[in-house]
Amino acid sequence: MIYPIRAYGDPVLRKECEDIEDFNDDLIKLVDDMFETMDASDGVGLAAPQIGKAVRLFVIDSTLFDKDDENNGTRQAFINPEIIEEEGEEWAFEEGCLSIPDVREDVNRQPKVTLSYTTIDNKEVTETFEGMSARVIQHEYDHIEGILFVDHISAFKRQLLKGKLANISRGKVNVRYRMKFPKRK
Repeated sequence: MIYPIRAYGDPVLRKECEDIEDFNDDLIKLVDDMFETMDASDGVGLAAPQIGKAVRLFVIDSTLFDKDDENNGTRQAFINPEIIEEEGEEWAFEEGCLSIPDVREDVNRQPKVTLSYTTIDNKEVTETFEGMSARVIQHEYDHIEGILFVDHISAFKRQLLKGKLANISRGKVNVRYRMKFPKRK
């Protein structure tokens, strides 16, 4: 099932997410649906809050970015992830977000991240990722902490984007994937 992407301004995008307790068929279906939704939206990552679920889960596919890398990126789900360590000198890269369409800004992130997480098979793993995989993981991890990539840019740049962000939350945006916009008061 392809879910609509929650738009900037939806309160679920600002929630600190809860751990997943039940590893069952519903979770397998949710992970499959998240991959399907991410792929249908041409995304490289998708966090559960972006489809309205306030749980610690995200999926990524960094294989398109890391074609020239010897590890060829990663396509996987991360359940109940915790960042153990971020390492290296921060580097800027223009990021975007399915929940904030048509906005792209340079964000500084560290090039290496060590993460502990649970697999869909309920196995505990600690793994280190580098390059674009690390960047995508950090971006999606922020989502489950209630942080958006625009929180990493300067107040001045955020002020310049204020009108565009307001339009996104009002549904005044043209995208080729389904979105769900915050209820208007």
